[in-house]
Amino acid sequence: MNDLHAAFAAPAREALPRLTPAERRLVEAELREMASRGPGAGRILDGLREVAARVPERLYADSAEVLLRMHEIAGSGNLQSNLSSLALVRACFAHGLVDDGGPGADGAGEGPAELVVGRGHIAPAFYAEHYVRGTLPFAPLATLHQGGLTGVVHRDLGFRTTMRYSLGVGVAQAVSLAWELARGGSDRKVVCLAGDGELHEGAAFEALRFAHDAGLTNLLLVVDANGKGIEPLAKPLNTGYLAAYLGTLAEVDGCDDGAVETALGELLARPGPAALVCRTRKGDHSFKPAGAAPPAPGRPVSFASTAGRMLGAHRERTGSELAVFTPDMAARFGLGGHVPYTNTGLAETLTVGMTLSLPDHVTKVVATDAMYYMDSLSMLTEATTSVRNLLVLAGRSWGAWGGAHNATNLLGLLLHTRVYEPVTAAEFQACLDRLARDPATAHVVSMIDAAFEPPARDCSADIDGGVWLTPPGDGPDAADAADATVVTFGYAGVLVEAANRDVGLPHLHCAALTPRLDPATLDVLTRSRRILSVEYNGAGSGFGERLRARHLLPVEVHAVRRDIATRVHRNQLPLHGMSPGPLRERLARLLENREGSGHAPAYA
Repeated sequence: MNDLHAAFAAPAREALPRLTPAERRLVEAELREMASRGPGAGRILDGLREVAARVPERLYADSAEVLLRMHEIAGSGNLQSNLSSLALVRACFAHGLVDDGGPGADGAGEGPAELVVGRGHIAPAFYAEHYVRGTLPFAPLATLHQGGLTGVVHRDLGFRTTMRYSLGVGVAQAVSLAWELARGGSDRKVVCLAGDGELHEGAAFEALRFAHDAGLTNLLLVVDANGKGIEPLAKPLNTGYLAAYLGTLAEVDGCDDGAVETALGELLARPGPAALVCRTRKGDHSFKPAGAAPPAPGRPVSFASTAGRMLGAHRERTGSELAVFTPDMAARFGLGGHVPYTNTGLAETLTVGMTLSLPDHVTKVVATDAMYYMDSLSMLTEATTSVRNLLVLAGRSWGAWGGAHNATNLLGLLLHTRVYEPVTAAEFQACLDRLARDPATAHVVSMIDAAFEPPARDCSADIDGGVWLTPPGDGPDAADAADATVVTFGYAGVLVEAANRDVGLPHLHCAALTPRLDPATLDVLTRSRRILSVEYNGAGSGFGERLRARHLLPVEVHAVRRDIATRVHRNQLPLHGMSPGPLRERLARLLENREGSGHAPAYA
């Protein structure tokens, strides 16, 4: 069942001030149509097609222009990646490879071949082309990244697969499908859209090697070769190995719609495996609206982006030798100009592997997306058991998935690992100092990709302990406040400090995922009738649960509830009750009397 109005109305109305008058009129008409049809059976995409048919007005006839408007309205996204692949996307429509609304939950079985979009961030290019062809209304386009329309491929929106975290997994998915079809006696082809940066990933190499060794004749790999991931690639795509594995290789100007369509059609008609390399161009990775003003002087910047400066300060202060490796994440951590680094080009497993044979005294820094390291868990296990002085920087803007959440549930379970989420430069330096004292333990540091003012106090004096941001008895209602306490991990401490100003609960901030609290602090917590753990790192196996189990404290957990929610940071906070208003109400409720107070709920 799908309820289009419930899914898209709120984010579409939130976007109305950013729309042109004509766009506003159209979106309001489409929302009225969604409301009138009510919840329906079937896929979301089918329901959207019905709305597009009933409100047929088209404001734009060029999908490139639609893509630009989508990114202008959202204020963020990967416009250049989508434009780079737009001719490939148009060719897929022209040859009937895109789900056309036929029977089947995922459109499988329609058209001349199966399509797997491994280059998952180009989903908006498909939405834009759907719109100009009249099969998608405008309202969902206005919700890109805002809680309505996901920016990556998803089965609910016409794609065969759903992108979870890894770019390279698309090639493996395509090989898996091709193998299954061949095993069942079918010669139906599988077309996989990939990028040249994506092919750096070990999973892609492994999948193509398997396809060759298994003798698959039904795989057609289409590569957007633009010479860039986030940073420029060290060298152009090596087509030799593609030709060796797939036999036939064709190259074409990927910016020429007609040339791409013709070449794709010829390879679809030709028997046997093949690769089509489309030479394209890509501008800056992250979208910046035209005429956008530079950040105001003194305005907070993303904490993750200060990592390079903080690493440089540590090297200058201690004389430490650093070896920094990153899978195309240098910009996220602000490494340029502060410390030398090696870009391994989206090769997550290799990024960790590069640390394995370096001298013990060298501090090895792996600066990666907090999702990417899920590709390299086996190598991380090797590293945490054999490498000394290993620092993993895990950066992500969404607490729902990434950052400390994955560090909690994945890296925190590896041997010889400690997990931290600093929110001040002093806490970050304390993590590095602790690594120097305990080089046999890998230190995983979750770096929040959000801008904020640091708290007035921090845990830098004892990075494994806690610090009272609001000490017991300091609140306006100290008699009640002493009976209830809030404890936070990492970035949640910043959020709660702002919400707690008018409530005044004793507030203990910790930078360590598994803190080692001193007797005096534990005494305060033990005497608290109610303890609320606020954590922006996911509840499962998280911070509050560990406090509850380790110290037998009456901890209630207020945390991220949905795992993979594709919303920008400013919309993640209210989604999970982490913005100041809901947090303030939650803290105030902690002071309320409650029957059976000796049995605190695990989640509140």
